[in-house]
Amino acid sequence: MSDITPLAFDVVIIGTGSGNSILTPDFDGLRVAIVEKDIFGGTCVNRGCIPTKMFVYAADIASHVTHASTYGIDATIDKVRWGDIVDRVFGRIDPIAPSGKAYREATTNTTVYTAQARFVSPKVLQVTAADGTTQLITGDHIVIAAGARPLVPDVAGLESVGYHTSDTIMRLTDLPERLIICGGGYIATEMAHVFASLGSEVVMINRSGRLLAREDEAVSRRFTEIYERRFDCHLNARVDGVSQEVSGITVRVHSESRQHYDITGDALLVAVGRVPNGDTLNLGAAGIEVDAKGFVVTDEYLRTTAHGVWALGDVSNDNQLKHVANAEARAVAHNLIHPESMRNADLWPIPHAVFADPQVASVGQTEQELRHLGRPYITAVQDYSGVAYGWAMEDTEHFCKIIACPDTRQILGAHIIGPQSSILIQQLIQGMKFAQTVDQLAHGQIYIHPALTEVVENALLKF
Repeated sequence: MSDITPLAFDVVIIGTGSGNSILTPDFDGLRVAIVEKDIFGGTCVNRGCIPTKMFVYAADIASHVTHASTYGIDATIDKVRWGDIVDRVFGRIDPIAPSGKAYREATTNTTVYTAQARFVSPKVLQVTAADGTTQLITGDHIVIAAGARPLVPDVAGLESVGYHTSDTIMRLTDLPERLIICGGGYIATEMAHVFASLGSEVVMINRSGRLLAREDEAVSRRFTEIYERRFDCHLNARVDGVSQEVSGITVRVHSESRQHYDITGDALLVAVGRVPNGDTLNLGAAGIEVDAKGFVVTDEYLRTTAHGVWALGDVSNDNQLKHVANAEARAVAHNLIHPESMRNADLWPIPHAVFADPQVASVGQTEQELRHLGRPYITAVQDYSGVAYGWAMEDTEHFCKIIACPDTRQILGAHIIGPQSSILIQQLIQGMKFAQTVDQLAHGQIYIHPALTEVVENALLKF
């Protein structure tokens, strides 16, 4: 196809997650192409953040009912209508992709390609549709926003069984009696909460000795303790093989304590991480560098090593978070239109949350990271049980931990495990962003009593 003249655009965007949000009215006068090989709208809206949290909310409701006796209320769940739960979620979600695609297709300056994109030379892409038809396109600017996909490990027999990833597990037609989950990160722990709360027996297999091992060590330890009481957790364990038996899917496990043994379940979820999709784009042909983990290398303005090519989101940032991708998309959108006054994405500090049970939220550095760096720090911890709303909740397990610099008294990190932690942490994110001291945050405002925010207030008051 080297003798074929590519169709020329001003801007080509690969990926329709946060990449789709680049197209503000500033782009109305430009010729734009969007290339999407999978589902329009990307992971978050279709298979990630939004549908998972809809399932989590249903699981939270079920969990409240199950534990209602703690508060003098005897209640039971009469029935879990799994099919209705799935229909509620995807009845809302599934129309979004086609409507979003139709909207873009109706835009006079935008061409939508449902195709796989691959670079064939600098700034030239071959787009191949499902029926095999191909087209060459080029752009003055190309934005790589191709996202990431579930990591499928090389495990003997895995491809011969009907395993699931986060892409497919929520589409199960029946609630499994026994679900085996390989992994111990945010996807694994959230899905464990969902399926167990709705009636499945959950088994977790994790290579590390702790779940959510990247969280602050105190949070990770407490979270693991809670999950070990709730689930059949196999830690410091690896999967050596998988097979389909008459009784179900059998996972061959090896651990230091038990050596080799088998676990059998009705369904298997593989949730051991995600990998960037840069390896599907033939980036080398365009002179685009990737790092050792496969992420596209960018500078502070999101430019790649190839002139006129930009990258954002999960394909280029190991903080694979929708709010990070959105911030980067806003920066790229500005820089494409205003090359004379470019902006960086201004990502610091990057918070995240795990919507498991309990919730976990974090921002900044962990205590173990600061120890490794040899940086001085001071900490304060407030248990939920020490504030009035924590009493109301009969909460005896959860806490807020804040880490500060002893000299500047500014926050270095904050880590909360417990109900509504994803909301409670926002004040501490704001404090970090605007360089407020723990003293200013503690004394410079009035906290509502007896709201749960007193967990944060009381932690700050301990410095």
